[in-house]
Amino acid sequence: MTDSLTNTKHQYDVLIIGSGAAGLSLALRIADHASVAVISKKTLEEGSTYYAQGGISAVLKPTDSFDSHIQDTLNAGVGLCDPAAVKFTVEGAPSNIQWLIDLGVPFTTDQHKNGKRDFHLTREGGHSHRRVIHAADATGQALATTLVNHARHHSNITLFENHIAVDVITGKKLKLADNRVYGAYILNRDTEKVETFKSRFVVLATGGANKVYLYTSNPDGSTGDGIAIAWRAGCEVANMEFMQFHPTCLYHPQAKSFLISEAVRGEGGQLLLPNGERFMDRFDEQGELAPRDIVARAIDHEIKRLGTECVYLDISHKPAAFIKSHFPTIHKRCLEFGFDMTKEPIPVVPAAHYTCGGVKTDLNGRTNIDGLYAIGETASTGLHGANRMASNSLLECLVFAESSGKHIISQLNEKIPMPAIANWDESQVTDSDEEVVVTHNWHELRQFMWDYVGIVRSDKRLARAKSRVNLLLKEIDEYYGNFRITDDLIELRNLAVVADLIIQCAIARKESRGLHYSLDYPEVSNRDNATNTILRPR
Repeated sequence: MTDSLTNTKHQYDVLIIGSGAAGLSLALRIADHASVAVISKKTLEEGSTYYAQGGISAVLKPTDSFDSHIQDTLNAGVGLCDPAAVKFTVEGAPSNIQWLIDLGVPFTTDQHKNGKRDFHLTREGGHSHRRVIHAADATGQALATTLVNHARHHSNITLFENHIAVDVITGKKLKLADNRVYGAYILNRDTEKVETFKSRFVVLATGGANKVYLYTSNPDGSTGDGIAIAWRAGCEVANMEFMQFHPTCLYHPQAKSFLISEAVRGEGGQLLLPNGERFMDRFDEQGELAPRDIVARAIDHEIKRLGTECVYLDISHKPAAFIKSHFPTIHKRCLEFGFDMTKEPIPVVPAAHYTCGGVKTDLNGRTNIDGLYAIGETASTGLHGANRMASNSLLECLVFAESSGKHIISQLNEKIPMPAIANWDESQVTDSDEEVVVTHNWHELRQFMWDYVGIVRSDKRLARAKSRVNLLLKEIDEYYGNFRITDDLIELRNLAVVADLIIQCAIARKESRGLHYSLDYPEVSNRDNATNTILRPR
């Protein structure tokens, strides 16, 4: 940084980095009380929320109960969920669903014979009841569209699209006695200039890190930015070994792992081998509705055992009208690739889908750095444990956006002196003439993570991955220090950090639990005294 101090035009009470369900829900919760800036890597509609199909889990009928939802979540988390976080989230669900209804989210309804309409609830893997409220098979799109529309029309919310965070600015970075957060450096992708944002509170809501794998159901922006930024700032990170692979993504070279919602199996879809044989009953008594880690591992096992490229998901035994009405988006997308799910099974494979670990927080979304919060998929709240249960993710975004919002509002009247912050310094760097380095490292990273740190792991595979990521981290750090930063370089830098965190956590866990399965430690240890993997920056 230079000695010149910035008089930035970007000064806000709250800076939210990320524009998905968590970030925008928080912005709307606090905007009547504070000035809010929302940073979006691309357009507001291009995050993971927009592509979420299934729905939001919540106890909405008298035949269901909080205790049942809590127990289902604890079972899916295989002993690593924080019971207090699970209870907090489950009990906060109904009011948050009502908040969305009041905003105008168009959830799917059923009409009964008496003419009354109520919300249609579906059932997904791990749930003992129908409790997933949804908007057909495009819940994320309906949710994102509604939140974006409200955010665009709120006078206290300033939206910065095509901006990407570089790092947060802390007291430690400014060589102050405290280690509070004071803002962030943000790259304007349109001008290719780094701008300084000063803020009393910063919230990381950038989503997950699943682009670290070669095959993923996530959009290109899921590069673990918030987790990497928090780690560099000095935040604790937990349970990064638990990366969820969605069992059923459409298998087609042009489909980019298009997600086939778990609700297809919830409504009777069956998994088949190439010869038409069902196989899930051999792996779990719940069959196709077993938790995602079990289903993904079973599919991976069968693909490797048979040497086949995929398995098949069949719901064609259901009426065509039922399929088209419940899964219009999936049906249309499959047709584009030559598959008619009303008449035939569709080819599916697992793909990296959800980051169950993340930045360690409390029930208010607070990290161990004052003023810095993490919510949504970026955070490790204790809800998911070793495996996320279907449709608990959007719920977590909503509940923790509400709680962190309340906590931030409670502090707005406190006097927080803002120190002088130096401008971003580019005087010692040049434009790179070897962008191929970024491209090559990007592909190498995602390939070895898929090969060595995927659905099934071993000590030897993890050691190979750790050796390679160490080399990449050094190479990327050198490159970062010498050349002007670009959005591709920022994402690669973050992906390498996240890959290292995943590998470190995987090496530390000497057992198989939930989403972490090791050939060297196939059994669950400490069944009654499970421990979280917590990494602390040196």
